[in-house]
Amino acid sequence: MDKYIWLIPLLPLAGFIINGLGRNTLSKGVIGFIGSTLVLASFILSVATFFQIKSSGVPINVTVFDWFSVIDFKVSFSFLIDQLSSIMLLIITGVGFLIHLYSTGYMHDDDGFGKFFAYLNLFVFFMLLLVMGSNYLIMFIGWEGVGLCSYLLIGFWYTNPDYADAAKKAFIMNRIGDLGFLIAIFLIFATFGSIDYADVFKGALTKHDAPFVLITILLFVGAVGKSAQLPLFTWLPDAMAGPTPVSALIHAATMVTAGIYMVARSNILFTMAPQTMEVIAIVGLATALFAALIALTQTDIKKVLAYSTVSQLGYMFLGLGVGAYTGAFFHVLTHAFFKALLFLGAGSVIHAMGGEQDMRKMGGLKGKIKVTFITMLIGTIAISGIPPFSGFFSKDEILAATYAHNPFYYAIGVFTAMLTSFYMFRMMYLTFWGSFRGTHEQEHHVHESPLSMTIPLIVLAILSAVGGMIGVPAVMGGHHELGAYLAPVFEQSQKILGEPELGGNIEWTLMATSVVLALFAMGYAYIKYVKNSHVPVQDNEERGALANLSYHKFYVDELYDAIIRKPLDKLSVFFYNIVEKLGIDGLVNGIAKTPVEASKGLRLLQTGNVGFYIFMMVVGIITMLVYSFISIHNIK
Repeated sequence: MDKYIWLIPLLPLAGFIINGLGRNTLSKGVIGFIGSTLVLASFILSVATFFQIKSSGVPINVTVFDWFSVIDFKVSFSFLIDQLSSIMLLIITGVGFLIHLYSTGYMHDDDGFGKFFAYLNLFVFFMLLLVMGSNYLIMFIGWEGVGLCSYLLIGFWYTNPDYADAAKKAFIMNRIGDLGFLIAIFLIFATFGSIDYADVFKGALTKHDAPFVLITILLFVGAVGKSAQLPLFTWLPDAMAGPTPVSALIHAATMVTAGIYMVARSNILFTMAPQTMEVIAIVGLATALFAALIALTQTDIKKVLAYSTVSQLGYMFLGLGVGAYTGAFFHVLTHAFFKALLFLGAGSVIHAMGGEQDMRKMGGLKGKIKVTFITMLIGTIAISGIPPFSGFFSKDEILAATYAHNPFYYAIGVFTAMLTSFYMFRMMYLTFWGSFRGTHEQEHHVHESPLSMTIPLIVLAILSAVGGMIGVPAVMGGHHELGAYLAPVFEQSQKILGEPELGGNIEWTLMATSVVLALFAMGYAYIKYVKNSHVPVQDNEERGALANLSYHKFYVDELYDAIIRKPLDKLSVFFYNIVEKLGIDGLVNGIAKTPVEASKGLRLLQTGNVGFYIFMMVVGIITMLVYSFISIHNIK
């Protein structure tokens, strides 16, 4: 199997080239088949690789070619497939294939169908490169590549200025984090003399005077940008401007989890920097709560899911910060299932509503699009942390580790979990219960999506329902299959951190608390939005002060606009008018004007008057004679 590893990323790259070049000549059916089939082939190879590693327990190292060397510094274009990256391969190619299949139906009427599939294939290639690389440089190439593809796909409908602005916003905000990541790579090389994972992690165990805090803070800055954490989170909700399959693949299941993967991959570095881990826990917890508070009042179905994604990413970082590396990665896996399902389900609702995304204009859809309703209900139960669905097991593992680390953090975390249940069921009740609130034309248009869109929903619903079974805790009589599989990756960190000790009664109490609160929030949302038929107010109507803050996203964008963009705009105007025009341009133009002005004065000597020319010739002769007389006199 080792000699075929390179095909896993190469196949989607081939899809990008074929569909990119043939976007105007190939039929939509052929383009969709090529794009989807090549990702499916990568998934099949990833499954074979997973089982090879599971059976042997030995990571696969493949050197494709020696890239470059400078004195003693050598970099190879090589891949490392171990327990961690093998699961990421399954997520990227498996969920990626389902979203490609879904896109064949969702994007069928779009004129940019071929270009869209080319971009999707290119994204999968770069995402695979990110997780397969055996050193930080290859990870960084994939990191930048998925950022580029995110920009292209968010702004896919670029003729809309708002969508183009959303793409630029995502690209620029990610550059802030990327700079931190890049500086961290330089510092890693300066400290350990290598950027290969094997050398760096081995050196981390012996080089106790290394600047672990600085390195990990810089790495975390990169993760904050890519995974949309405070304060660099505002790009992700705006990224919903892209087509819904993009939201599902890039901004829910894969790219935004790259930051979690990077921290998990570098776990020993972070373990050696407990101060950084505390920062990660606090930032993750704050992001989870802040985004959940915003999601409570949103009326755009995709915006609710966007802020939900930011909040769930915060949970993952909370898990990483308290040392629950396995729990955090477990939530990456389950989140990929239920959040991809929810985004695709939202896309099916939007498709049925003729492009409408405002939940205030929906309602009563559960009897009209039954497959979409049932699958989205499963995804909502899963994300709300209600057993036995997948989200319960992964979220409970993070909350239990958080309680062992700091009970105050746990209290905030479980309160946020309650908010999650409320705003998710609010979304369901507004969309599927009650009476239809749209136009007669929309009601007549409502229909279930084609099989190409509903089959991925069904598969993801099944995974969302049973995916948690690979991490059933011992207190419930289970065996944490995922924890045992990932143990070699986190072994050294767990030796240093130790295992949190919670009694069985405490674990049961923690689980019961989170489930009861989730059920309470679900019931409260039912009473408010179904029994009392409450509908969120229109944009031109008044809200309460707190609701208004939440609806306007606590005015974070406006704050950034006031303290960052506008001052920078004024500074740029100053530099343009004073430094650029008067300083630089003045100097350059002044130098250029000097010979021009001098030539204008000399030009006046050319009068065309013969008498004047004779006079000047006589003056010249006299001058030469005087010069000669002085020179002879000086010699004597």
